[in-house]
Amino acid sequence: MIPVAKPNLGEEEAAAIREVILSGWIAQGPKVKAFEEAFAAYSGCRYACAVSNCTTALHLALLVLGVKPGDVVITVSHSFIATANSIRYCGAEPVFVDIDPATYNISPEGLERLFREDCELIDGKLFYKQALRLLTGESPLRALSKDAVPRLGRVAAVLMVHQMGMPCDLGRVLPLARAWNLPVIEDAACAIGSETRWEDDGPWEKIGRPHGDLACFSFHPRKILTTAEGGMITTSNPAYDRKLRLLRHQGMSVSDLIRHQSQSVIVEEYPVVGYNYRLTDIQAALGLAQLKKLPQMILRRRDLAAAYQRELRGIGWVELPQEPPYARTNWQSFPVRVREDAPLNRNELMQSLLDAGISTRPGIMNAHQEEPYQPQRWHLPHSEKARQETILLPLFDAMNEEDFYKVIHHLKGCLVK
Repeated sequence: MIPVAKPNLGEEEAAAIREVILSGWIAQGPKVKAFEEAFAAYSGCRYACAVSNCTTALHLALLVLGVKPGDVVITVSHSFIATANSIRYCGAEPVFVDIDPATYNISPEGLERLFREDCELIDGKLFYKQALRLLTGESPLRALSKDAVPRLGRVAAVLMVHQMGMPCDLGRVLPLARAWNLPVIEDAACAIGSETRWEDDGPWEKIGRPHGDLACFSFHPRKILTTAEGGMITTSNPAYDRKLRLLRHQGMSVSDLIRHQSQSVIVEEYPVVGYNYRLTDIQAALGLAQLKKLPQMILRRRDLAAAYQRELRGIGWVELPQEPPYARTNWQSFPVRVREDAPLNRNELMQSLLDAGISTRPGIMNAHQEEPYQPQRWHLPHSEKARQETILLPLFDAMNEEDFYKVIHHLKGCLVK
């Protein structure tokens, strides 16, 4: 079976993990610190805070920005459900904007329209005018009393997603958010190594610098760099970084690493209620080994994506992904759309590929079409169409020529009639 994805793991990772196990320090410690420093240097940010996964990264990022019960956060439905769920963890509710069908990312036009038509300024704060319609299903807003929250729907932040590694149109989205004094979180779960630029001939800058206030990454095995499970939050704000480190370790005022390395007794304090969102040194050692290989892994993916573009161009039933001038993706995934008039529909094509020993995945899910969010009614036609039509083709660093052309041969056999 040709997998849709496969982590690039080898002797370097095994040796790195063995070293940590034999050292006796396997929880959060010196390797986590080293991984954070290396990740910050790679991304071009001032601070990088390692956490247990990207969902916890998003949760902490929202808390650090002051998202609280009764608020709303503007985001997309077209993302893994963790994006929306992390907002509900704060007692807030997502407000969904449709995507740009060309990039699968938040539509700048849709965001501008939401600000203009569905929001209003009250006492200098932006509010979502339709907040009462969100009080359905599992929304945490239902549990709030008017005494506790005099007015629901304060717009607390914009949470954009660099979907499948493709950078958002930051040059248009960031000014829209800043015009309303809204902080921005980048859900960069898939986007390590992706790059953006502000002018067609300008310098490329890595996602994670960050360009918003904070950026959150995933190291799940489906991502390019993996630590099995794990995440990272990057920022250039020292106050945000300090609070992130406090919250990820139960609110402890000093890290285990500092306590154990100190030559004098340190008695920690717990000034806030925090969480157990730590990464381990075992995972960090894996991440450090992966980070050294990352540039070559991305180059390989770009070569494979270029080969897909070359081989599939001209098949009338298939719509291929394109990089806009401002974006250079890491090709974490290779999505193709199967048009409505194709000989096989999306699911039939996926089954045909599976029967031939080729694994694929459907397009990115929509949170608003899942039960916890379904009682709310959202008009997101581009998101729904993308979910219905898109297939993710196999793409991984170790994909050889034989496997690649098996995929191509079968696709052409199904779609060229």
